[in-house]
Amino acid sequence: MKADNKIDSEAEIVSQIQETPPTYWLTRFVILRLLGVIYAVAFLVAINQIVPLIGSDGLLPVGIYLKQVSIALGSAGAGFIRLPSIFWLWHADTALLTAAWIGFILSCVVAAGYANALLLAILWFLYMSFVHVGQEWYGYGWEIQLNETGFLAIFLCPLLNLRPFPRHAPPMPIIILFRWLTFRIMLGSGLIKFRGDKIWHNGTALYYHFETQPIPGPLSRWFHFLPRAMLRTGIWFNWLAELAAPWFVFWPRLARHIAGSVIVLFQVALILSGNLSLLNWLTVVPALACFDDGFWAGVLPNRLVHKAKAAAGSAEESIPMLTTGWAVTVIIALLSIQPILNILSPGQIMNTSFNPLDIVNTYGAFGSVGQERLNVVFEGTMDEQPDDKANWKPYIYKGLPVLLNQRPPQIAPYQLRLDWQMWFAAMSSADQYPWTYNLVWKLLHNDPGAVSLFAGNPFPGKPPRYIRAVLYRYKFASPGNPQGLWWTREQIGDWIPAISADNPRLIKFLEYEKWIR
Repeated sequence: MKADNKIDSEAEIVSQIQETPPTYWLTRFVILRLLGVIYAVAFLVAINQIVPLIGSDGLLPVGIYLKQVSIALGSAGAGFIRLPSIFWLWHADTALLTAAWIGFILSCVVAAGYANALLLAILWFLYMSFVHVGQEWYGYGWEIQLNETGFLAIFLCPLLNLRPFPRHAPPMPIIILFRWLTFRIMLGSGLIKFRGDKIWHNGTALYYHFETQPIPGPLSRWFHFLPRAMLRTGIWFNWLAELAAPWFVFWPRLARHIAGSVIVLFQVALILSGNLSLLNWLTVVPALACFDDGFWAGVLPNRLVHKAKAAAGSAEESIPMLTTGWAVTVIIALLSIQPILNILSPGQIMNTSFNPLDIVNTYGAFGSVGQERLNVVFEGTMDEQPDDKANWKPYIYKGLPVLLNQRPPQIAPYQLRLDWQMWFAAMSSADQYPWTYNLVWKLLHNDPGAVSLFAGNPFPGKPPRYIRAVLYRYKFASPGNPQGLWWTREQIGDWIPAISADNPRLIKFLEYEKWIR
């Protein structure tokens, strides 16, 4: 009987929450927990990769970059105003790692359920600091998207109270701004496809996407070989999620819940089908603002539902929080003018910030889809003659395909920044990605930082005599093939011809770029 009474009591609480005007105590709790996890992953990526990428002896040293920006803008002060970052004050390797570790630890605190405006402001500024000096390695749309999402999250919380359910409700204007962010992200992505590659219009984009995306995942091949009718249906689901659903995120509860569910399910499908770094996980965060406590009461554990109800019952109105929320809304409205004009423009651009703080940006992904997968593989040899008869050993990427019998790994939401850049680089030339010559130089010297960006070192005892980069065309092997292959490939040619450590042209170029002294 006691158990039955308890169930009846819990069901009554859920029913009461669902029938009352919308509240967002549980919504705030879920948004901040997921954002904390995403921040933690992002800072973990920096801990593991930032020094070999932009450290003092990295592939694109941050000190050189800041000096170039200072010269271009006239002073370091002007550089800070244009690209705000704590690393203008101190950018040694120790500074980079210290900031990354602080960010990771604070992110874990947020992920555990404890957050306030001060803590979230520190996380926002720390991550923005990496984005603004990260150069090519941090030039992705989700970097500024995390900056904008993190900025809005600051104003969901009281200034100092860390409790998961503080005395003050989340300001409704900020909840609306999260929906506004969802609207712009999804609609921008839909329109960039609608205006872009014709294969989105003829329904064939998914014939290629799963194979040619930056880093395929364990299920990507399964998606690739789905019946063509299902792949064409996937295009319609894409249009539903990106062009239709965004318009309903501001509607009353039922329409808003349906729109939010479509958007979240779409992101889940993308998470399962590939490794798009933080993008899909991060896009879920503002979409959660479509759901109120009435929705979460039927999903989350009763313990949390009870705490939210108790918090709502004893809530106190915070005039400073509400005033700040409206002030932020006015600022976001003014800063939204350029992004909206961009979305409406036939010359729409994607993943661009219009202000130094990355507060309101424009987004979009996969406006065009490649129809073949090109991949650059770095190879080394100890032989004296660096021709095709030499014993070339490949440097295995952590995510990009190299070995034909290697199943694609699950990486996301973690990001392998070298692998992502090499996916882009394979569609261009080495001269358009000059840091690849610096990478070759470092591999020729068994540089620990550069080698750490790969899955292993094929020359652990002594560095190779020559390094080359070869361009291949990869395709998914049919499932169930007798050899057990995941990939097939054909060699296209040299992307970087064989180079030795005493090559005078290489040395002269690296000295010119100040990558060696």
